[in-house]
Amino acid sequence: MRKHSRGIPTAQRAVQLVGPDELVLNESKPVPTPGPHQFLAEVVAVGLCYSDQKLLKQFSSHVRKGPVISGVDPAVLAAFPGYVPADQPTVPGHEPVVRIVAVGPGVHRYKVGERFFIQADWRWLRTEASNGAFGYNFEGALQEYVLLDERLITSPEGESMLLRAPEGARSASAYALVEPWACVEQSYRTRERRTLRENGRLLVIADSTPDIEKLRRLLLAGPRPARMTWVSSRLSVPARWPIPAERANSLAETQGGPYDDVMYFGHDPEMVERVFGRMANGGLLLIVLGGSRFGRPVNVALGAIHYRGLRLTGTRSHDPADAMQAIPESGELRPNNRVHVIGAGGPMGVMHVVRDICEGVVGLTMVACDLSAARLAALDRIARPRAKQHGAVYESYNSSRGLRPGPFDYSVVMVPSPSLVAAAVASSAPRAIVNIFAGIPADHSGPIDLDTLVERQVYLLGTSGSVMDDMRAVLAKVESGALDTNVSVAAVSGLDGAIDGIRAVETQTIAGKIIVYPHCRGLPLTRLEELPERCPAAAERLADGVWTREAEEALFAAFAPSRGSDSPMPGGS
Repeated sequence: MRKHSRGIPTAQRAVQLVGPDELVLNESKPVPTPGPHQFLAEVVAVGLCYSDQKLLKQFSSHVRKGPVISGVDPAVLAAFPGYVPADQPTVPGHEPVVRIVAVGPGVHRYKVGERFFIQADWRWLRTEASNGAFGYNFEGALQEYVLLDERLITSPEGESMLLRAPEGARSASAYALVEPWACVEQSYRTRERRTLRENGRLLVIADSTPDIEKLRRLLLAGPRPARMTWVSSRLSVPARWPIPAERANSLAETQGGPYDDVMYFGHDPEMVERVFGRMANGGLLLIVLGGSRFGRPVNVALGAIHYRGLRLTGTRSHDPADAMQAIPESGELRPNNRVHVIGAGGPMGVMHVVRDICEGVVGLTMVACDLSAARLAALDRIARPRAKQHGAVYESYNSSRGLRPGPFDYSVVMVPSPSLVAAAVASSAPRAIVNIFAGIPADHSGPIDLDTLVERQVYLLGTSGSVMDDMRAVLAKVESGALDTNVSVAAVSGLDGAIDGIRAVETQTIAGKIIVYPHCRGLPLTRLEELPERCPAAAERLADGVWTREAEEALFAAFAPSRGSDSPMPGGS
């Protein structure tokens, strides 16, 4: 086995989640010895994430804490001590930078001394309802050392879940933050389906009389479903239909679901509310009002838009193709957009505001709101100079007295509140996008004015997590200097303060990201404004209050001097 020249201890400190809402700091967790295909990495830095709160509360019932049921040889899992499904204690932390310190003889892609950050979602390792993930059913990075297996972090296509974090000008924190910024990036980069699902399952509900020729034209114009279920109590399946079809008198009689696409001709709110439960993941609902109206808010499956990729669009005309044409190609901003970020003062809200401003969109106006005056002040310090630099208009306001009425071309909802999604729809301009970024629980619905949504052809989208392409896109921005992910850092900590940090994320008492440096012993949770008292050398190296590589090095020198010249921090390798 190849090892780092510096000795590796036999025990380490680690934050462990041992049960629902039960966190402990283990002072003597064993440091594993890598097997033939495994390697040991020293954790340089790790960001705390709000999504950890779901694991904290749900523990073994979390969809990514479940056992892996496919995607890898079970013998690989059995031989990997970092695999901790179900009710086994786990180590949270899925936003790390790590440095390899020991490599098994069967490892070919990685070498001792190399530094990486991690894509935490291992989507080919399926659990019953989700997928395997670093920091969930595989131990994460809130510990001094973490074990990885080359076979587990490599997709069936040969893609590694590790991305290199080069030494040099960027801090470890800047790379650790690529993962959460990539989740933001994914919500804009998402490619939206603008056709019916090829070889999919189509459900047509004809509460009103469809324009048969327009419907036939849509079916013939692009990718074609494999089968159709036609639901009507009075209308038969049209003659000479272009795809195989079966008829049902009511939704209750249908047998062919779940459905990839649903076309609803009518205006019955209760029918729309029922149909969400018949849709497959990634399913699309086309509402064709034909000049009619619902007349009341309709309960929409908002959590499923975020977690299951459901989508809906509509038209007041008789032509379902008009509804399809209202779907944007992606979630990206467009020129001259007036953007409203609701709950902009939190860690992820700051990322959305900064990302959008730094994109250089022509004619962009950014309107940010939050309930906290302190969080807004912190956001203003970051956003205003960047808006001036990129030619964007920036405004902020305290939303304690209500939201501005708009109209807005793009809204980002950072608070898991159905009522705020409804407000965003109400304040939307024609063809606006409402990005439901906050994780409204997957089974939660909320009343939405679908008459307004359809009339203005407002589009609701939501995404969860990120993929490697999103991380590469953010990495390119970081390395080019177009984006400084460190602007979102609000506090730092060693493992001594990591549990306090997790609780601060839970209560939203710190307006920004918290970076944990596991090897900084004796460092409690420290806001950047507290650095002059706790680590003056690091405080002196901030750049207008923003965390830097030089501040990171000073922190490590003060709290981990024993690492010496072979520090895992940048500049010390």
